Amino acid sequence: METATLVGPKIITALPGPNAKRILAGDAKYISPSYTRSYPLVAKQGRGMVVTDVDGNDFLDFSAGIAVVSTGHCHPEVVAAIKRQAGELIHMSGTDFYYESLVTLAERLTKIAPMPGPHKFYYGNSGAEAIECALKLARYHTRRQNVIAFFGAFHGRTMGALSLTGSKPQQKRRFGPPVPGVTHVTYPDVYRRPEGRSAEAFSLDCARFIEDKLFKTTLPPEEVAAIFVEPVQGEGGYVVAPDVFMQELRRICDRHGILLVADEVQSGAGRTGKWWAIEHTGVQPDIVCMAKGIASGMPLGITMSKAEIMDWVPGSHASTFGGNPVCIAAALATINVIESEELMANSTEVGNHMLKQMAAWPSEHKIVGDVRGRGLMIGVEIVKDRQTKAYAAAERDRIIELAFERGILFLGCGPSTIRIAPPLIVTRDEADIAMQVLEECISIVEKS
Repeated sequence: METATLVGPKIITALPGPNAKRILAGDAKYISPSYTRSYPLVAKQGRGMVVTDVDGNDFLDFSAGIAVVSTGHCHPEVVAAIKRQAGELIHMSGTDFYYESLVTLAERLTKIAPMPGPHKFYYGNSGAEAIECALKLARYHTRRQNVIAFFGAFHGRTMGALSLTGSKPQQKRRFGPPVPGVTHVTYPDVYRRPEGRSAEAFSLDCARFIEDKLFKTTLPPEEVAAIFVEPVQGEGGYVVAPDVFMQELRRICDRHGILLVADEVQSGAGRTGKWWAIEHTGVQPDIVCMAKGIASGMPLGITMSKAEIMDWVPGSHASTFGGNPVCIAAALATINVIESEELMANSTEVGNHMLKQMAAWPSEHKIVGDVRGRGLMIGVEIVKDRQTKAYAAAERDRIIELAFERGILFLGCGPSTIRIAPPLIVTRDEADIAMQVLEECISIVEKS
C-alpha cells in the first residue's frame, strides 16, 4: 500500500457549528427519534480517512461509518465503478430477471469463501436481511424450527434478526413477541470469566453448555436448525471468540446435523486481517452473512452457503432491490481495492501496532479494564474499577464526546466499550494521532 499524506483533524468552530445546529433542529422535527446518535456530527463530505462536516470541520474517522467504508470514504475506484454502472443500468430486479454482475460477484466471492465450494448466494440490502435469509434457509433446509444464538449478539433489527439479537433490552422493548424458537446462551467474554477459571476452560464451558445442559434438558438437538455466532461480537463489545470455542461449536454442529452460521456483517471484508474473521479460528461455517464493508457504503447484504444447503425452490425467498447493479459494482471494486492495495495486510499491521501501544493501558489507567481485538476491530472496555469490573457506560460516553470535540470519531459498543474500527486504509501515523487523543480523553475522565 502506498504511503498516504498524513491529514489530521481540524476543528475551526465550536461543536456543533452554526450550520450543524440548523440541521439538528430540522432533524429533531422530522426524523425518527429511534436513531442512536452519539454526538452532533453533521457530515457533508468524506475523503479517505477524513469526514468534513457542514461547517468545514475535519474529523479523522475511526468508526468507518460503523465499519462500513472499508476502503475509506469515496475511494476513487469505488466511485468510478458506481458512476459507470449508474450510467448503464440502475435497476431491473434480479429476482425476476437476470444480471451478469450477480454471477460475476458470486464467482469472485466463491474464491475467498471460508469454506470449500461449491457455493450459492442470496443478495439482499443489509446485514439484517442477510441474517433473515440465513434463518429462513436454515429452517427450510433442515426442516427444524429451533436456533441457538448468544447473549451480547447483535444480528439486526428486523423481526427474525431481532429475535436472534441478545445485546440490549431497548432493542426489543415493546416489540414482542419475538420469532419463536430462539434460545440464547453465554458467549465467552474471557475478560469476565469466573476468577480462577482459565480462558480456555471457560470458553469450552460456554460451548459445552449447549450439549451438556440444553440438549439434555429443554432443547432436543434433532430440532435445532442452526447456531448463529459472531466470530467477533460487534455491538456486544468487540469481544473475540476464542478459537477453542469456535472449534467446539463446529464439533457440536457436526455431531447433531446443525448448521453453523457465521455472522460476518461487521467482522468480514478484511477488517480482522483476513477476508473473514472465522478464518482465524480454523473453523469452516456452513453459511456466512456479510454486508457493511463489502460494498464500501452501498447497501448490499449477502448470504453465502454451501450449495447443497440453498435448496429452496422459486418463491421461497426474494428481494426486489437485493443485488442492485450499482451496489454490486461497488462490491466488485471494493474487493479489487482491498486486494490490490493490500489492505488486509495493512489491517493486521496497523491493528497489531495499536494493540501493542494500548496493551499497557489497563495497568496505567484505572478505568481501562480490557483492550482486545483482531486487526482493525479493537475494543477498549471502560470500567468503574478493575477489581469489580463494573461497567462504566457514562464514562465511556464522555470519553467518546471528548474525542469528538478533538476531531476523532469513535463509537461505543457493548455496555461500556469504545469501538475502534477505522477504514482499512488507515496509517500508523493516523492511528498514533487517534490513540494519543483517546488516551488524553481517558485521562481527563479518569481524573474527574
